[in-house]
Amino acid sequence: MQGFTGERTLMRIHIGERDRHGGKPLYQAIVELLRSRHYAGATVFRAIMGFGASAHLRTDRIEVLSLDLPIVVECVETEERIQAILPEIDAMIGGGLITLERARVIMYRGDASSRDAT
Repeated sequence: MQGFTGERTLMRIHIGERDRHGGKPLYQAIVELLRSRHYAGATVFRAIMGFGASAHLRTDRIEVLSLDLPIVVECVETEERIQAILPEIDAMIGGGLITLERARVIMYRGDASSRDAT
């Protein structure tokens, strides 16, 4: 994607591992939506501990193992594209948190070793 550097918006979506949408994990549905709309990229992180509005502690510690670890989906895109997709993502999420912040992209390119050598 040429010209993607510069001021962009970082969207972080905080949800639970067990959250679902359309019969699949919510994080997967969100990433598939972003990919289908040709967003620059998305990454999913599984946290080792956290709590949200319910104050229910979720952790990977064996003594209190949670089957619903915190998940964060991140996507960096233009402000306009993030604002355009927010209503759809909001409709997919039952409970969670979405944050936006400014990001300065200094490099965005694919791995040269993954390209065809023709």
